[in-house]
Parts: sequence; structure tokens; C-alpha cells
Amino acid sequence: GTAEKPILLNNIVDAEAFISGAEVAVIGFFQEPRSPAASQFQRAAGQIAEVPFGLSTSPAVLSRYGVAANTLTLFRRVDNDRRDLDMNSKDVDAEKMTRFIRMNELRLVTEYNPVTAIGVMQSSLQLHLLLITDKMSPRHPERMRRYRAAAELFKGKILFILVDSNLKSNEQTVSFFKLKKSQLPALAIFNTPDEKQDVLTLDEVSVERVQDFCNRFLQ
Repeated sequence: GTAEKPILLNNIVDAEAFISGAEVAVIGFFQEPRSPAASQFQRAAGQIAEVPFGLSTSPAVLSRYGVAANTLTLFRRVDNDRRDLDMNSKDVDAEKMTRFIRMNELRLVTEYNPVTAIGVMQSSLQLHLLLITDKMSPRHPERMRRYRAAAELFKGKILFILVDSNLKSNEQTVSFFKLKKSQLPALAIFNTPDEKQDVLTLDEVSVERVQDFCNRFLQ
């Protein structure tokens, strides 16, 4: 519920533990926890249940992360990156904060949609692996479990993405890799700087298949 959100982080040790405890963590850095920006931040925290929110007014914590007061910072483990949003401007409200988080919350496996697409394009990881599959399939939970296990092995090297073939907005992605629905599930790997790519159709997802496919491309 919203009662525990955001968690107060009074020192560097708490802040570091908070960040390392999640794939994606958000901290609001404030001088004054009762400011209008802070109350908008609390509203945003209430709207995004699955992302942990912290709040800190400690000068030591602010200086440890090199931020000014009234900054929302998103930390993500997948590429050891962070994104900052300045909350000093009048027009930064809960809605803008929520959008900023949704755009930048890249995970071990990020589901691709028109909002996360922006964060995916801006990631420092230039190799993207896509699992193009039907989320409605009864095999989906098991596929995802294996795909996530493979993602752990390439953390910081390859961005793992899930593309749901049922979404109208993903039809372009499927056809970009010259795939038909009958050929799914499939893996597609893409190197953003030179647009090199490779595609592998699968009867089933296994950690070994994903690993071999990635290693071949990396070599």
C-alpha cells in the first residue's frame, strides 16, 4: 500500500541498501519534505506499485549521489545506469514523474511498448536481444523464467527485451525482423550502432539456446 511509500533514507548506508535491493529504484532528493514537489512525488509513488520509492533530505546522501535538492533519480541494475529528473520546474507534476519512471524503468527483461521504447533507445547497452512471443500462451510463464535466467548471464552486456506479438504496436517490430506469427517464438538480436542483426526461431526457449545464440553473435 501507499502507507510505506516512500521510505525515508536518512543515511548513505540505507540509501545504498535501498538501491541495491531492487532492479529499479527511485529516490526523491529534497531539502524540504513538505514542499509542493515532494507532495507530487508522494502521489507518483502511490501510482506505481511495483517500483520502490525512497525519499532523502540528508545532505550526506545528496552529496554521495551528486544531486541537487528536488531531484528524482531512477537507479537501474540492468545497465548500472541512472536517470535524473529536475523537479524544480513548476510543470513537473506527479504525471510527469510517472511518465519519466515508466520510460526509464529498464529491467533485467524489459517489456517493449511505445513508452519503454524510449528508454530502450537511450540505454548505454547497444546490443538488444528480443524474445518475440505470445504472452497469452500457456507456456509464457515458463519461457519468461528461462529467459530471465539467461538475462542474468549477460547483465551489463546485452539488454533483454520481451516483445508481445499480440500487441498491435509491435507488429512493425515483428515485420522488421521478417518474421511471421507462425514462426514464433523467436529470438532476434540487434546491434544499434551498425544495425547488424540475427534471428533464430525456436520450438522452445531454453537458457542454453539463448546463451549460444548470444555468444555466437558476440563472437
